[in-house]
Amino acid sequence: MTSTPISPTRAGASRDRAEELLRALVGSPDARLREDQWHAIDALVSASRRVLVVQRTGWGKSAVYFVATALLREQGAGPTVIVSPLLALMRDQVAAAQRAGVRAVTINSANVTEWDQINAAIAAGEVDVLLCSPERLTNPDFRDLVLPRLAASAGLIVVDEAHCISDWGHDFRPDYRRIRTLLEGLPPHTPVLATTATANERVTRDVAEQLAMADDTAPLVLRGALDRESLQLAVLPVTNPATRVAWLTAMLATVDGSGIVYCLTVAAAEQVAAHLRAAGHDVHAYTGRTEPAERERLEADLKDNALKALVATSALGMGFDKPDLAFVVHLGAPGSPVSYYQQVGRAGRGVARALAVLVPGEEDERIWEYFGALGFPSESQVRAVLRALDGGGVHSLAALETSVDLRRSRLEMMLKVLDVDGAVRRVRGGWEATGQPWSYDAERYARVDAARLHEQRTMLEYEQTSSCRMAFLRATLDDPGLAPDWRCGRCDRCTTVDLPALPTGEQVTAVREQLDQPGIEVAARRMWPSGMATLGVSLSGRIPATEQAAPGRAIARLDGLGWSGPLRDLLTGPDGELPVPLRHAAAQVLDDWQPGVDALVAVASQGRPRLVAHLADGLGRYLGVPVSGYVVPTGDAGRHDVNSATRLAGVARRLHLAGDHAAVAGRRVLLVDDVTDSGWTLTVAARLLRLAGAAEVLPFVLAVR
Repeated sequence: MTSTPISPTRAGASRDRAEELLRALVGSPDARLREDQWHAIDALVSASRRVLVVQRTGWGKSAVYFVATALLREQGAGPTVIVSPLLALMRDQVAAAQRAGVRAVTINSANVTEWDQINAAIAAGEVDVLLCSPERLTNPDFRDLVLPRLAASAGLIVVDEAHCISDWGHDFRPDYRRIRTLLEGLPPHTPVLATTATANERVTRDVAEQLAMADDTAPLVLRGALDRESLQLAVLPVTNPATRVAWLTAMLATVDGSGIVYCLTVAAAEQVAAHLRAAGHDVHAYTGRTEPAERERLEADLKDNALKALVATSALGMGFDKPDLAFVVHLGAPGSPVSYYQQVGRAGRGVARALAVLVPGEEDERIWEYFGALGFPSESQVRAVLRALDGGGVHSLAALETSVDLRRSRLEMMLKVLDVDGAVRRVRGGWEATGQPWSYDAERYARVDAARLHEQRTMLEYEQTSSCRMAFLRATLDDPGLAPDWRCGRCDRCTTVDLPALPTGEQVTAVREQLDQPGIEVAARRMWPSGMATLGVSLSGRIPATEQAAPGRAIARLDGLGWSGPLRDLLTGPDGELPVPLRHAAAQVLDDWQPGVDALVAVASQGRPRLVAHLADGLGRYLGVPVSGYVVPTGDAGRHDVNSATRLAGVARRLHLAGDHAAVAGRRVLLVDDVTDSGWTLTVAARLLRLAGAAEVLPFVLAVR
């Protein structure tokens, strides 16, 4: 892509001085700038250009903005503002900046107590670089009070992981769309740098168009070859969870160095980490549930090679920088080859050879389908929220949940998109309507869904290809440097990759037995959602202790390993009796739990009545307690994929206690159901039983969705 030159507005950058700063940044007396690094720095510093750099992980994109920052500050320019997506990236970048004498600070959700001090340091000119998360851009106080001042005085704006701007990027984030508004409000000739390692031609073109200046001057685009010379790619056959985990256990015992093991779900990551620790490997889980302080500690331990591996979800993705990372293993395939390239790019940045092994699972496509169903909501759902806001005033997320049947995460995502589109505005206390017209772009959302499905098909093609795997990934990302018939000479299609064979027999059986240890705690609800009166339900505040359920038990989560597979098969198949293996699993959970109940009540199921009746009768016989009654639903079961308030309203209206209430008075009751999701069915049923005189209610379900 070409662009029109802009006349320099500052003193010309000195390459000698730039390389002196680079050597301080990387701590190497022999460091030299790559040609495209220098072109980007010179364009930013000498000509106040807008520049898009699309280069592979480890190429040195952060060196561009830190060296450019130092040169601009020496010329008297204001501080650099870097929009950065992950805390791990921020921590690494602050440390790197300090090595070059660049004073860098960060504002994010993990350092709220330091914001006032940081803002004062910025105002005093004591900060060279401010890194902020994209979520800060929609925070009312930051957006309205801090950001305008920063934008007016900034010497450089950096958008890191810029593919997040694009609808077509593998990690699109609504908060990133606010960046375009930020760029439109910059003073003339403010240099802007956008960087990413994972953008195909379509994403590159989309981001470049959003970076274009008001006079349509296109940015300078610098795209490089995407081969990772150190990576040795390999793919194993599709197999079951026990075989995958048994193979990984053996592989970690033979491979040198430390690395990352990626799993598709939180439950899988936690189960795999627990198994590997039991097998003697020093590993830990790293997921969206991991607390910020614990994440920082785990990242530091992996960088210091104090751990063999982190078993992670995509929460450990962009920005984690460990040059000597020796391997990346995927237990289950990501739904996009672009995302896969980005994640394997964590490895081999500072070593001659690193392994990147994909071990696909039988359940991968089902997991992709689940996450794919969480796209942009339907027009009717969007209109319901807009109607609620059109009444005027500020509405919290909790209040808006009573207007639409969306989970909170999807509702918030939708509001952020509407914010960027100008239909709503985030303010203190929640959201308000702007009064601006808005149209539902069904064609755009359909195109994005089609692109997602195409990426999934391409990922399956990557698994099955007989050609060079690195060439496949480079072609998928439209690598401009890919020559016809090029082969990497390193992957399992070009040569032999030394890996353990997939295990069979006793090894797999032993792992399956370990994964098949049934029993997880089912936490009890303690608070009713706010705003229930709006839905005609008179429940509010904290649930009284005399109406609460006790913690319960389930055999397993549906998104995990081990028993998750048989449970998924059972709950997606026809209604019928509980299979014998799951009867044994349920009995084992009860033996380990020892609930000490003297009555049993089941939640009558409309979708699986035979299963629940058979489960209740079997548990009653096993425990030697009578089935004392049923909590019975009336009317349509309603949707489960809705927000908390809507789900509770439906459950509260439908459930009632049938049978002799005296049969539960003063008793410890086992409350039986097939599956729990939001927890409201168990919570409302337990409340009914407690109000009928039950001394305690202990839920038991087959699965947690």
